[in-house]
Order: sequence, then C-alpha cells, then structure tokens
Amino acid sequence: MRISGIEIPDNERAQVALTRFYGIGPKNVIELAKKAGIELDTRIKTLTRDNIGNLMKALEEFQTEGDLKREIRENIDRLKAIRCYRGVRHIVSLPVRGQRTKSNSRTRKGKKKTVGSLTKEAWAKIETQQKAATAPTKK
Repeated sequence: MRISGIEIPDNERAQVALTRFYGIGPKNVIELAKKAGIELDTRIKTLTRDNIGNLMKALEEFQTEGDLKREIRENIDRLKAIRCYRGVRHIVSLPVRGQRTKSNSRTRKGKKKTVGSLTKEAWAKIETQQKAATAPTKK
C-alpha cells in the first residue's frame, strides 16, 4: 500500500510500518497512531479508507520526509557558513559529536590512506624527477 508516496508492505503491523516514514520513529508512532485513531497491532491491509485518511491528516502535523531533510541540510549549511567547530568538522568529513578518531571513525573518514611509505614505482619516479632537476644543463 502506498501512503503519502511511501510504499508500505501490507502484512506489516502499523507500529512497524509507520516507522518507514523518514522522521517517524518508535516514539512518534505511538503519538501518530493516537491522533489517527489506529490500533498499533492492526495490519496495514486491514485499514479502511477512513483510517488512511485520518493517518494522512495526522502525518501532516509531523515534519517528515523532504521538509525534515531540507531543514537538516540547512542547519548543517548554516554551521559551515559561520565556521563554528561543528561546521568545520562537517567540512573536513570528521566526526562532529566528539568521537575519537585515532582508532575509529572509518565510516566518516573513509578507506585507510597509508601515509609515509611509498611503493617502489612511486619512489623510482620521484628519484628520476630529482635527478632531472639537479642535472647540470649544457649551454
């Protein structure tokens, strides 16, 4: 079943299915179900048109999907623009909330980059460039 542009499996319970909306988590589902007048244990396929209409009206009161994503993006852009500590961490792609970076944070930093050692081919290339630069030029 499709509700507000989100595909929800028919056999899922309402409590689990409603968390598919971005911005609706386990805590918000309970409040959303109360406002819509839906039991949390009912399956999505058993909802009537009236229930779905009530659910869509109740969803309008929550900030979800595109609006929420846009607000989060604007907040991050604001932090970057004022160059605060958190903004700089976002710019440099490092953890923002105080996590350690010496041994962890591979998700944020990306694949390991070896620093200090070169391959034989890279070392040979550098040596040939240095020899060419220091060789005396004939006049």
